[in-house]
Amino acid sequence: MNTLIDKTENFVTKYLNDNLDSSFVYHNIAHTQRVVGKVYELIEDESIVISDNEKELLIVAAWFHDTGFTKTIENHEKESVKIAEGFLKSENVSKADIEMISKIILATEMGYEPKNLLEELIRDADCAHVSSKKYEDYTALLRKEWELTLNKKISKTEWLEENINFLTNHTFYSPLAASKWEKRKGKNLANLIQNQNKIKASTEKLKQKKAELKFKKEKLDLPDRGIETMFRVALRNHITLSDIADTKANILLSVNAIIISVALSNLLPKLDNPSNTYLIYPTLIFLGFTVASIVLSVLATRPNVTKGQFTKEDVADKKVNLLFFGNFHQMSLKDFEWAMGEMMQDKDYLYGSLTKDLYFLGLVLNRKYNLLRTTYTVFMVGIVVSVIAFGVAFATSGAA
Repeated sequence: MNTLIDKTENFVTKYLNDNLDSSFVYHNIAHTQRVVGKVYELIEDESIVISDNEKELLIVAAWFHDTGFTKTIENHEKESVKIAEGFLKSENVSKADIEMISKIILATEMGYEPKNLLEELIRDADCAHVSSKKYEDYTALLRKEWELTLNKKISKTEWLEENINFLTNHTFYSPLAASKWEKRKGKNLANLIQNQNKIKASTEKLKQKKAELKFKKEKLDLPDRGIETMFRVALRNHITLSDIADTKANILLSVNAIIISVALSNLLPKLDNPSNTYLIYPTLIFLGFTVASIVLSVLATRPNVTKGQFTKEDVADKKVNLLFFGNFHQMSLKDFEWAMGEMMQDKDYLYGSLTKDLYFLGLVLNRKYNLLRTTYTVFMVGIVVSVIAFGVAFATSGAA
């Protein structure tokens, strides 16, 4: 027995060292040696009742079970059988024994249900790493091997879930293996679940932190208090100036209206007298300037209302200023609320609207104050000219 096992060990060791690619960092000679060691651990127990020949065949199968990785990854068990058959035939092993060894090797295929004790033992030995204290080290090697040989990138979270599912569904087939290794497998499973929970907690914490950072960033993206104050003060000042302009225009309007009322009630009736004909031209000049002042005062205070409608394209193109009532007074509440929602979600649109509102308010103020300046000038010139006209008229009348 020992002669065949020794020859098998020497052959497989040399064969794997010479032919197995270095990217197989898990399914290598070290893994094969661990499986063979676990087979010895099981068959040397007194509770295992098998013949010496069966023990020999099981050990030989354990040595050969992963040699097929030198040929292929998928269905490597069949390639392992071919390699084992070639060697065993050269060693004049009986056909019956070769068939038995082949069946034991094929029993290591994933998903296979063992049909006898030998197949149960080889499967349990092949998965004995699930009960090892170095389980995480072994699985780290397997993960690396998948990356190197299958180009299969797996995240830490996915790998933990893969291993938890494997250990949860894994079963030791032989009662001896279950009694020896099930307890430690349970501890490894508990450790995996604990690590998974830590990662989940860490992930949730990271998400929360990212959300906080995003919120802070959004807050930082908003204008600071100085910019908000600038808009507030500038708009208030413009509105105050507009009120002052309206007040000045109203004063001029009221003064000129009183002047016309007095002139119409006291001055014009006297012009019917032939002796007062010299007052006609000064009176017309005086009334002309007064009417001009009233007209200009009205123009300075007269509001200019736009069509009060906009389209969704105007909002999308940021063409409409929703902060001015003249742009939306003809729209429905639903459309206006939608447009305001769009504007408030777009920081550039919002600040642009504030800027435009400030700009166009400035244009209105410029028009008002220009008209007011002209009105005051007309009023002032009219008073002077009218006084001079009346003076000349009185002087001419007295000389006559």
